[in-house]
Amino acid sequence: MGLCFRKSISLCKGVRLNLSKSGPSLSLGVRGLRKSVSLNGRTRTTVGVPGTGIYYTKTGNLKNSGSYGGSRSYASGSASGTSCTAAASVFSGTASGDTASSAAAAVKQYEEKVEELKTIHRQSDGKIDWEQVRADGTGNLAPFAQSILDGDVDSYFKVIKEAGPFDDLLEYGSQFDIGTDGAGCLEVEFKVRSDEAVPKNKLSLSSNGGLIVKEMPKTQYYDLVRDYVSSTILRVARDSFALLPVKTVVIHAVDSVVNTATGNDEEIVLVSVRIQREQLENINFDRIDPSDCLTSMECNENFRKTLGYAPVKRILPV
Repeated sequence: MGLCFRKSISLCKGVRLNLSKSGPSLSLGVRGLRKSVSLNGRTRTTVGVPGTGIYYTKTGNLKNSGSYGGSRSYASGSASGTSCTAAASVFSGTASGDTASSAAAAVKQYEEKVEELKTIHRQSDGKIDWEQVRADGTGNLAPFAQSILDGDVDSYFKVIKEAGPFDDLLEYGSQFDIGTDGAGCLEVEFKVRSDEAVPKNKLSLSSNGGLIVKEMPKTQYYDLVRDYVSSTILRVARDSFALLPVKTVVIHAVDSVVNTATGNDEEIVLVSVRIQREQLENINFDRIDPSDCLTSMECNENFRKTLGYAPVKRILPV
């Protein structure tokens, strides 16, 4: 892929180095229980029930372990199934003692998360007019203006590091590798990490206001994964074109799957797409279906509603 800038680096199992505009931080733990520590001493502990989108978050400071803030979400109530038992064992009770209110809040949070995964493409960074930046000569991007307009690839990566265009997508569990071999095209690979980003269970309310947690039907889960992947691809394309004067973006969505023959995780390409700048200029992002939109472009994808994604070949950037 040429030169690459990695936003998140796995140091070893359970330990990840995160890079962003605010500085590096370490993330430790396993799925369902993670703790992040930044250089300034800020800590963030997240405990969750995998597959439900329900979590408890506590933030604090290593210098002052007694102070904390943050948001809490609890799940409780009666329902059948292993997932419900797990939820009840982790989240016993509520802050106010109002079980129905807590269950309703959990369902609302779940529904908002699902909707968010489908609409990532609707938000995008504002477009940078590099001619105007050069003319103004002010701001933190001004030193890069001339070299960007000259098509200097090294400056592309410096600007990506400075602007952090995909930082807000890291919350979904994605990881980005960015590269280019020429000034006209950017190549982006993002790790889908569907196990972290997409809930496997559905939350709903019973007739008496209790919380019901059920495994999401496979077809619905696969459709949601596809919506998430397609929406993220479009968002990456929008932000890439907004930041840099490239004409083409080639994006690969990859994920890890278990090879049942060897028992080892293998990384496969789920979707590979080439997007031209002019293709995005006439799109109404508030009304499109992301997966339908990608099929109108040069796109390698093999998706079945009952099986999900099958591996495809990468589209070459040239």
